[in-house]
Amino acid sequence: MLIKWVRCRVTDRAAFTLGQERWKALADVPGFRGQWGGWSRTRLGVAHVFAWWWSADDYAAFLTGPHDGLAAGQAGSYAEISVRLFELELIIGAEPGAGNVVRLAHCDVLPGREEHFVRAQAEVWNPGMEDAPGMLGGLFGRDEQEFLVLTWWQSEQDHGRYQRERFPRLRKASGAAEDLAGINGDLVVLEPTWTVLP
Repeated sequence: MLIKWVRCRVTDRAAFTLGQERWKALADVPGFRGQWGGWSRTRLGVAHVFAWWWSADDYAAFLTGPHDGLAAGQAGSYAEISVRLFELELIIGAEPGAGNVVRLAHCDVLPGREEHFVRAQAEVWNPGMEDAPGMLGGLFGRDEQEFLVLTWWQSEQDHGRYQRERFPRLRKASGAAEDLAGINGDLVVLEPTWTVLP
């Protein structure tokens, strides 16, 4: 399965939102699993969109089909765009669905530490997050030495409580300091009208 992460520096918020709502047409595209998006809590004017596909072939067929027509609806509403693809490695707890915020962690892992990082995600991070109050599910994807961790939360307060009460212990137990060359994170406040489910 494939995870798509789009990050945009938006110049016209209203036009971008209107264009994003046109992506509802994804619901009927073969191989589509879901799409969510919203605004960065920490970076003014930055929007994140996450999509989930059954396979790279399904996504490639979408690109040669309806993609360009949908994307045209947002032309001129952003100054920069970054599109990244990751292969799904693990589902964290439950498959993503509803929620109000997504925690994004983009991790650059040191050479030779990739398999340890994956094992720590499965054996330490996932169990530690799955029963955290307000945690609704997530996705863990990989592109060689880069990893994307997305977790859906009921509220910012729930995620904040997890960071205070559980995160330090899990970070130590996982050995993350020995695995990571760098990490960039964000908290994304979801826009309900951007959510598309098949």
